[in-house]
Amino acid sequence: MFTIDAHLDLSMNALEWNRDLTRPVSEINAREVGLKDKPDRGNAVVSLPELRKGNIGLVVATQIARYVAPDNSLPGWHSPAQAWAQTQGQLAWYQAMVDQGEMSQIQNLEELNQHLALWENGQDNSAKPIGFILSLEGADSIIDVSYLEKAYEYGLRALGPAHYGPGRYAHGTDASAPLNQNGKELLRKMDELGIILDATHLCDQAFWEALDIYQGPVWASHNNCRALVDHNRQFSDEMIKALIERGAVIGGAMDAWMLSPDWERGKTTPQERDVTLNTVLDHLDHICQVAGNANHIGIGSDLDGAFGKEQAPYDLESIKDLDKVPDLLRIRGYSDQDVAKVMHGNWLNFLKKVWA
Repeated sequence: MFTIDAHLDLSMNALEWNRDLTRPVSEINAREVGLKDKPDRGNAVVSLPELRKGNIGLVVATQIARYVAPDNSLPGWHSPAQAWAQTQGQLAWYQAMVDQGEMSQIQNLEELNQHLALWENGQDNSAKPIGFILSLEGADSIIDVSYLEKAYEYGLRALGPAHYGPGRYAHGTDASAPLNQNGKELLRKMDELGIILDATHLCDQAFWEALDIYQGPVWASHNNCRALVDHNRQFSDEMIKALIERGAVIGGAMDAWMLSPDWERGKTTPQERDVTLNTVLDHLDHICQVAGNANHIGIGSDLDGAFGKEQAPYDLESIKDLDKVPDLLRIRGYSDQDVAKVMHGNWLNFLKKVWA
């Protein structure tokens, strides 16, 4: 089944992990044997060939670069200008993939429909370009709000103002603060340009303020449920209800620490906690119970988002294995119509409405 994954850090993997994503995952991992500079070396599950094998023909692909103040211990850049430059290098990689025919950037409804027609023409998809919608995870690299216009011009269509820790525009996971004035101006400019607000990673205070200020389309590309795993990274039922009221789609994330309470990175294993694709579906199913329907869920895997197979569902060898999800949903009693909504339909309906 044609599948959409609403959150993949492809350019980060290409540039910071030095992975040639045009190659099979097996080759990527073979080149990393013996490397210890990243915790997930040799455990990659994402590459462009694997996406094609899984019929994952459209993704939301990120740029990401954090600014860190002198008192911030998180990894990141020491000035917003450096962070901006990093995102521009990431953009250059995407553009190189487009030039090579590996990927195709989707910026509007016409391009979306053309891409869908290509992937639905009944021909072999092993050489088709992976469509991508460009998103920015964390707004630190936006030097000032005027840079948002530059970003829109090169195709930025979604933005999550926060990531981890304190941000220049909004605080994110494991931090807490109201939106500052720059954050409020950013949201108003996003609204003006029609850039989708990604509510993922916003701390609770910033989440509620953002929904109040920003009146445009909202989604949550990769987020799970606080009712199942109690952590500020997850959404409470009240937050889920608010997103549903705004017509949002929430993508189920596959980072195992978000799927199993009290996970210890580098120690806990998916096998010992029995973290599988079904565990992800527990979270998606919970959202359906809150919503009363299956109209607000999708996939936003975040696979290889600074973690690999060591911290992913253990029945997933590569991202290709997302093709197991339809049958798992059917076993739970989901109709074929609802299965199609989860795999692609809800994201497509959202985009078609926004871009109409």
